[in-house]
Amino acid sequence: METPQMTREESLQIIQQMISTAKNEQKDDGKGWIVWGWLLFAASLFSFVNLQLNWLNPYFFWNVLGMATIVLRVAFFKNEQTVKTYTGELFKKLNIGFFISLVFIVLAININALTPVVGFALLINLYGFWALIYGTALHFKPSVIAAFVTWAFGFAALFAKTFEQTMLLHACAALAGFIIPGHIARKQFKQIGSRKNYNDIVSV
Repeated sequence: METPQMTREESLQIIQQMISTAKNEQKDDGKGWIVWGWLLFAASLFSFVNLQLNWLNPYFFWNVLGMATIVLRVAFFKNEQTVKTYTGELFKKLNIGFFISLVFIVLAININALTPVVGFALLINLYGFWALIYGTALHFKPSVIAAFVTWAFGFAALFAKTFEQTMLLHACAALAGFIIPGHIARKQFKQIGSRKNYNDIVSV
């Protein structure tokens, strides 16, 4: 039985589809970065105010953040796409590594192996590393730049004298490392979607 041969046009169409799929795979809508960034930013600022006014336990808002993260993560897994791609699988493994490193540092703070000031400086360092990996893998320059800005805040946090100063630096790191790049990615994603819809309409 002979195998049907593809025409030149069919071969070109398949190649174009593969290129299009690869390009789409390299895009991120930024929603995860925006949500995570604002959660970190809010927890940092609320903790700073709490420390000034002595409302609650100093780590109350970080406990709230931990619970919110678990809820959001469960919701994310329910809505996660089942289609596997190379980039998707790569980031799935990196997310696991990031989460384990995050838990390691938080646990070290809670068992007094690290002071909160040093611990949060290490967390900022971890944010910078993740932003660099993300930006490099997706060829997203804002995240690469954000990584170095985040590291600058991390180095500054090492010399912080009080936990209040650390919280302000942590808020700045969340803004630079997650929120701003996330909104830029979100804007670019929407622009790409608008162009795609326009091209689909024109091609009909």
